Amino acid sequence: MLSKAQIKHIRSLTRQKIRTETGLFTAEGVKVVSEWLVSDCRIQTIVVTEAWYKANKAIIDKHSEADLLVATQEEIAAVSSLSTPSPILLVIPQPEVITTIPASDGWYIALDDIQDPGNMGTIIRIADWFGVKHVICSVGCVDAWNPKVVQSAMGSHLRVNIYEADLATALPQLGVPVYAATLHGENVYDITTGTAGVLVIGNESRGISDPAQQIATHKVTIPRQGGAESLNAAVSAGILCALMLPR
Repeated sequence: MLSKAQIKHIRSLTRQKIRTETGLFTAEGVKVVSEWLVSDCRIQTIVVTEAWYKANKAIIDKHSEADLLVATQEEIAAVSSLSTPSPILLVIPQPEVITTIPASDGWYIALDDIQDPGNMGTIIRIADWFGVKHVICSVGCVDAWNPKVVQSAMGSHLRVNIYEADLATALPQLGVPVYAATLHGENVYDITTGTAGVLVIGNESRGISDPAQQIATHKVTIPRQGGAESLNAAVSAGILCALMLPR
């Protein structure tokens, strides 16, 4: 059974201010939680129904460092950020913000003020799918440990390094081509890319900021055939990764 204090504490982690102060975030959903449970990542608290615990005791008990709280489904619903809460929720220590970006012989994805948590999480998952190990977030991006970001990424936080930096300053220092996704760039089907580069995806409504555009070595676009005004940021990232990254 969860106490009122425990419910209040876990619910408060939906707020970025509290996540920053405590250094904790939550992970929910059976698929997402399972990724963390089979990893060697440290978990602070496991909140789980008795039935789910009994069915998955082996993987849960591997995390002896975690506080195990057996709760009812109603109690989990009280702390959940999901419309349909799962039978398990994790409270996990949040990694420190990484601001130093390593040189790489591969690709990076840079996010310029992405605001939608679903887009952020999906792009992290896209990076994972295409083997991109580094995602660089501008200071104006949504928090990468927002519950909706964690949910949308589906465990890819475990395999993708996430950084925070001023893109206009950091990207030129990487020494690789910088490709800005814009509405009026070069047709992506006509360009040839190498084994390394940075793909910059802009804000959902404003696109890529002027400072980030100014340091871009290339501007690329997905040619439009119909009447839609624009593409979703995560959809654009997926298409561009499929066309630009080495196969």
